[in-house]
Amino acid sequence: MNITEETLCAVALSRIGRSNPADFLRLYNTLGSAKAVYDHRDNILDVIPDATPRLVKALQNMPDAMRTAEEEIRFDEAHGITPLAFNDEAYPERLRHCCDAPIVLFYRGTADLNQRRIISIVGTRHCTIYGQDLIRKFITDLHEVCPEVLIVSGLAYGVDICAHRQALSCGYETLGVLAHGLDYIYPTAHRDTATKMLGQGGLITEFTTHTNADKLNFIRRNRIVAGMADATLLVESAAHGGGLITAGIADGYGRDVFAFPGNIGNVYSEGCNNLIRNNKAMLLTGAADFVSAMGWEEDSVILRARKAGIERQMFPDLSEDEEKIVSLLRDNNDLNVNIIVMRTQLPSATVTSSLFSLELKGVVRMYAGGVYHLMD
Repeated sequence: MNITEETLCAVALSRIGRSNPADFLRLYNTLGSAKAVYDHRDNILDVIPDATPRLVKALQNMPDAMRTAEEEIRFDEAHGITPLAFNDEAYPERLRHCCDAPIVLFYRGTADLNQRRIISIVGTRHCTIYGQDLIRKFITDLHEVCPEVLIVSGLAYGVDICAHRQALSCGYETLGVLAHGLDYIYPTAHRDTATKMLGQGGLITEFTTHTNADKLNFIRRNRIVAGMADATLLVESAAHGGGLITAGIADGYGRDVFAFPGNIGNVYSEGCNNLIRNNKAMLLTGAADFVSAMGWEEDSVILRARKAGIERQMFPDLSEDEEKIVSLLRDNNDLNVNIIVMRTQLPSATVTSSLFSLELKGVVRMYAGGVYHLMD
């Protein structure tokens, strides 16, 4: 089985399973690949005896979905869109652990979707001056101590677009999660910002081309915004709204949720204040307490070391795990941390701490996208 065939099957499976992604993801995981699902589409009860009649019926539409998938792949190839099947190593690893993750994503951009640090910033579409100031100061201050963070939001009016634009201004990569296909941008007023993001972040969606920005799609895309990140930050929200939905999903995934407090009685602070009061979000006042709560202080240590011009030692003392990582990078330099974990077979926590130590020793350096480079 080649990747092209698997991706084609994944696109087809995603189309027929759009209304119930969790069930189809379980089917995918049970059989191990979209290609295996396609091969067993006519005898699914032989391999999954408890498959529902709805699932059995849906799989009968796989041949038609395959033809549509072929058209989608041709469009993607012509327009620089990368389909990421669930088992693709470039698929967002954090999202992969969510029970209702999309079987396939469509991506345009330059950002590594598995960066070391990823946060989502969400909130009302009616962002006030107070909210804009919070976003501006938070992202600016965060960049001072954690310069390599991917900022995720939904490219909507209000908090979303403010977060994207401030991220671009500070030099962060920023990713927009869309509620429609990549053949157009909604809202059209954000097209210029979206274009900049393609070279400094990217755009991603689970929806194929010619998919409209329907209301239900915005709710569905919220799980991707939440699932891709280490933490979700709610800036401003009324008592009900999409930002609260995203925060609730993030909490359900076991991710950290933060909220900025606001004035009592302010309609767009009510949602944040309620989350904090009900212990559903940690109170957030700025970048410093966020970094402390997330345990990201080591980023500041590395940054200070870089600014101080620490040079690589001629013969640094390396641990056995560090030697293993260095040996890998000698043969294949410039690797993402997830690739290093996979190829060294070391625990993720061991790789992360070893890379941190190697950075302080001047042996490796992390570049944009979470790629580690062995210094000469």
